[in-house]
Amino acid sequence: MESSGAQLLLQPRMLLVLMLAWFSLVSMIGHDPASAFRRIVFAVLVCFSASAMLLLPRSETQFARLLSLGVLLALALSYFGVVALPGRAIHQASDTLETALAGQWRGHFGHKNTASAAMVIIAFCGLYVMRTWSRGLGLLVLALAVVFLFKAGGKSASAMLPLILTLAWLFERWRFLRAPIAIGGPLGFNLLAVGAAVFEPIRNLVGGLGVDATFTNRADVWRLAMQAIAEKPLTGYGFQVFWQTDTLRYGGGDVETWAVTASHSHNAYIEALINAGVPGLVFIVIWLLVLPIADVHRAEAGGNDPMLTRLFIRIWLFSIYSSCLESTFFSNTGPLWFTMLLAVFGLRLQARASLVAAGAGHRREALAHA
Repeated sequence: MESSGAQLLLQPRMLLVLMLAWFSLVSMIGHDPASAFRRIVFAVLVCFSASAMLLLPRSETQFARLLSLGVLLALALSYFGVVALPGRAIHQASDTLETALAGQWRGHFGHKNTASAAMVIIAFCGLYVMRTWSRGLGLLVLALAVVFLFKAGGKSASAMLPLILTLAWLFERWRFLRAPIAIGGPLGFNLLAVGAAVFEPIRNLVGGLGVDATFTNRADVWRLAMQAIAEKPLTGYGFQVFWQTDTLRYGGGDVETWAVTASHSHNAYIEALINAGVPGLVFIVIWLLVLPIADVHRAEAGGNDPMLTRLFIRIWLFSIYSSCLESTFFSNTGPLWFTMLLAVFGLRLQARASLVAAGAGHRREALAHA
């Protein structure tokens, strides 16, 4: 069924409206409705912008060119910072909160972990450009991203680059692996990681595998978060109003830990439970984990360009796995959430619309520009 460009914005619209209504309801009964509603409005604007952005290029070729320009500008700015402003673009020993990061690159990003995640995404973009527009330019983007990733010292992101490439290959090749990869993988990781923070037997199991059972001191934050979730499992505390509050910092009792100073839970799935309870997490899992699998099925059947679908799959898989260690969903700082939205909305467009061929002299009403 053909659709106009306006109809392709913010899909699946009914699910998003229901999720917005639930977020608004739980925020209304939370302890800071005004702050929650401001953040909800901003989150809606970010989602709208990401959805609309995919409709701007006039063809796939133009999309590849604009993508190349964007990632090259990001790389240039990051490398310029390292060369010309190292005091700002490289973590310093004078950074009192994280002196151990001294010497690791962050470019124009706020933290080396953010820079590392951005470089993985840029590497995926380089691979896409290599296959669709310019092999030399794509190779340059890939090389610059990998070098910066190495210098940033992001261990998790560095390990995930080859892992996601492998998982994406398996995901495309065998349909029966798609649900285990996209749903079972994050679920299993969360059970081990968060379980290690809460349950001693799982902590011993993870430690026995040679893995840091605290996941770089995230375990304290996760224990605190799980205690809070147990008190309000259905509604949560309202949209992004739980952390860094006086009630949390000075509440005493079970929350007497350094984790009360954390700005987020370092896990997007836990953060969803804190913000909107179990129903909120269910909405997010359906939107960001379940429906993209069906979109990939439909995109393949519809005959749209597989290279573009592959780019979106790689970014999407990287995002849902990274979200096990960072509060990605609705995080409006850094590049990961916006790029994840591009991938999720892009897969929906690949499933429901047709690409404009390069050099086409006319457009049909129903064409979506991706």
